Amino acid sequence: MNDGNRIEISGAGLRCGDVVRVARHSAWVDLAPETVEQAGRSYELAIDLGAKRAVYGRTTGVGANRHTVVAPESADEHGLRLLRSHAGGTGEPLPSDAVRATMAIRLNQLAAAGSGVHPRLLRALETALRVGALPVVHSRGAIGTGDLTALAEIGLTLAGELPWAVGALEPVPISPGDALAFISSNAATLAEAVLAWHDLMQLLAASHVVTALTFCALGGSAEAYSERVHQARPHAGAVRCAAELRRLLTAAGDLPPGRRLQDPFGLRAFPQIQGPALEAAGNVERILATDLNAAAENPLIDIETQQAYHHGQFSTAHIALAFDHLRAALHHVAELSAARLSDLVEPDLSGLTPFLSEGPPGSSGIMILEYVAHDALATLRHAAAPVTLGTAVISRGLEDHASFSTHAVRSTVTATAAYRTVLACELLGAVRALRLADSRLPATPLADAFRLADAALPHLAEDHPLSTEITQAEQLLGRLASL
Repeated sequence: MNDGNRIEISGAGLRCGDVVRVARHSAWVDLAPETVEQAGRSYELAIDLGAKRAVYGRTTGVGANRHTVVAPESADEHGLRLLRSHAGGTGEPLPSDAVRATMAIRLNQLAAAGSGVHPRLLRALETALRVGALPVVHSRGAIGTGDLTALAEIGLTLAGELPWAVGALEPVPISPGDALAFISSNAATLAEAVLAWHDLMQLLAASHVVTALTFCALGGSAEAYSERVHQARPHAGAVRCAAELRRLLTAAGDLPPGRRLQDPFGLRAFPQIQGPALEAAGNVERILATDLNAAAENPLIDIETQQAYHHGQFSTAHIALAFDHLRAALHHVAELSAARLSDLVEPDLSGLTPFLSEGPPGSSGIMILEYVAHDALATLRHAAAPVTLGTAVISRGLEDHASFSTHAVRSTVTATAAYRTVLACELLGAVRALRLADSRLPATPLADAFRLADAALPHLAEDHPLSTEITQAEQLLGRLASL
């Protein structure tokens, strides 16, 4: 069930958009009735299996201590020791939206009933989300093989051993075996990944609008976006991008003629560059949707077969590689935006004054925007470097691979912020050029976009500091994306 303000948590069907609504828009979470009963069955099975055979983290130590047997009489304290020893995160605390997303994702994963945790931990997470209680979760401590430090902090906060950042709940008992089962997840990385994906998708949507505004300012040739052209080489992302530009540039179906036989690449090759980024973002969404609903705990307590399975589902190579690919694709998109900004300040292409200046001869106009855009582009270029070329060997050599998916996601956050600045600089240039030329825009959503931008961004003819306008343009991109 999902009515926009209420998200049903069942261990299946949770979408990235649902997580965003819980994290940023206070959507209400409801555990599906059958999930608590299923979690109870998984909990009882885990206890039964632990009485008959070795079960990692329940009857044994963890990591290189996997062969060390835990005495039954110290099982309760063993779980708390695990939480205490693993709650060693550091760095800045995660922002509130990322913490709420982490809790929602972990709740949904536990609802898939493969962990063997006591059902009261599910109820505790549900209640915390409803009342707005948030633990302190530090940002540093994950390498893509489980968010052990972050989830141990949440577990100890639920148990009453760490203070809440916001609000509070009555302490929840930690049953034998609950500790590893609760922290055996990448929920914190997934939370940051979902929010990063959402923010980047918004910018990619805004890219179509900003590019179309620049197209009109430069008198571009829409032949490059023809349906016939893209049917001849039908890459899905490019086809989608070209269709979006046609929607923005024409109301009657006839594509406008251009000033030139062929435009610079920033206009002409936009679908071929934006398309791979759209496809990469779609691939990220598919991977995240799988992991949001996964019972990936090690070991898996499987109700159907009545067995415990030890495995490597904690590895997040899919996420790390997908985000590395997405950042590389985004870098190409940002390069085109910076190139279009350079086209806008060139009189031979715009038909306007150098740097779109309006003051006395020698005025600089928006000259500085190229510097700002290329500074941001350089930041994005560094952030686009793949994190998946490194690994780690830890726990006395037993754990000999790490995906660093958490770092891939955080590099994407950096890249997204940099692209927001690049695109904002192009938006300022396009709006200024359209004002100077007094251009008519097609009767499409693009005209609405220009009216919105024209009203939101000041028009000062004389040379002046542009910092405030860059910030205003960055904030406007989300509204343009909705068009």
